[in-house]
Amino acid sequence: MARGRPKAELVLSEQEREQLTAWSHSRSLPKGLVDRVQIVLRAANGETNKSIAVALGLSQPTVGKWRRRYLERGVQGLRDDMRPGRPRSIEDERIATLLTDTLTKQPEGETHWSCRTMAAATGVSKSTVQRIWQAVRLQPHRFDYFKLSTDPFFVEKVRDIVGLYLNPPTHAIVLCVDEKTQCQALERSQPVLPMGLGYLEGYTHDYRRHGTTNLFAALDTATGKVIAQCKPRHRHEEFLQFLRHIDANVPDDLDVHLIVDNYATHKHAKVQLWLAQRPRYHLHFTPTYASWLNQVEIWFGLISRKAIRRGSFKSAKDLIQKIDQFVKAYNATSKPFVWTATADSIFEKLGRLCETISGTDY
Repeated sequence: MARGRPKAELVLSEQEREQLTAWSHSRSLPKGLVDRVQIVLRAANGETNKSIAVALGLSQPTVGKWRRRYLERGVQGLRDDMRPGRPRSIEDERIATLLTDTLTKQPEGETHWSCRTMAAATGVSKSTVQRIWQAVRLQPHRFDYFKLSTDPFFVEKVRDIVGLYLNPPTHAIVLCVDEKTQCQALERSQPVLPMGLGYLEGYTHDYRRHGTTNLFAALDTATGKVIAQCKPRHRHEEFLQFLRHIDANVPDDLDVHLIVDNYATHKHAKVQLWLAQRPRYHLHFTPTYASWLNQVEIWFGLISRKAIRRGSFKSAKDLIQKIDQFVKAYNATSKPFVWTATADSIFEKLGRLCETISGTDY
């Protein structure tokens, strides 16, 4: 004879059963939620709470609870209710004051706030200050550099260069060209301490200098490949040599668009004459103080981090060999940098920056 009150029948529609079955096989959902889904599916198949509890390793009250929850609320009933938690001990007004002080004031005699100085000024704990700052992504201890371009033809140059990135010309190659000057061949005074479990790779702070080299590079924006040469000096003569090297490595039937900065070497009369004698070459200058428009600067950052900054070189020749090795390996797997910023989006961002600085339009 059956005992206890009769349980309400749990009936699933075809759509509900399909959704719950998919959830029951999920490896990304929390295990507790998957167990609840299986309870509902088994109950819909006519199994008793006792048999479901044995099969899933749960208690009968737990099975009964989630069965009832599904009957009452459907799928939403399988999720945990929000728990209120401990009420906040700091009023909204104090949080607003703390954030306002962080953004508009400075501690006496200092340039920026720390958790401890702000805690002392507001009367809250430093851990609370840290949590509030973290919640709104405030980082008073950090800063960044910027410089606005004063180029009178800034708009025209930005549209020209961004146009080359987003809509490159046909039957042409776009090369971002620049020089990384004074790459130092530094030899550490002691051997490198290898990285191990629990500690970082170690370098001595002192070193011996073995000269410098100047890295000339041209980045193909379509393929990401780099044409590079190291030169002992950084004059128009070396730049002309590098242009000849580019000319020898670019197919003769392609136009060549060179994106360069405003360094005097790039505007030298002999350079202009060489370019004028080769109509397929087109020079595009970045605006003043806007080297970030030149994609080869991204590549210079890569080679600095991966091959130069942490290296130890016995001579300038050794440094040049390591640079050549990096370029060869990079070109074997190179991919173009993805440029998504339009000229208008750049102007809008600079406009917001200028409004923040001075309250006037750029």
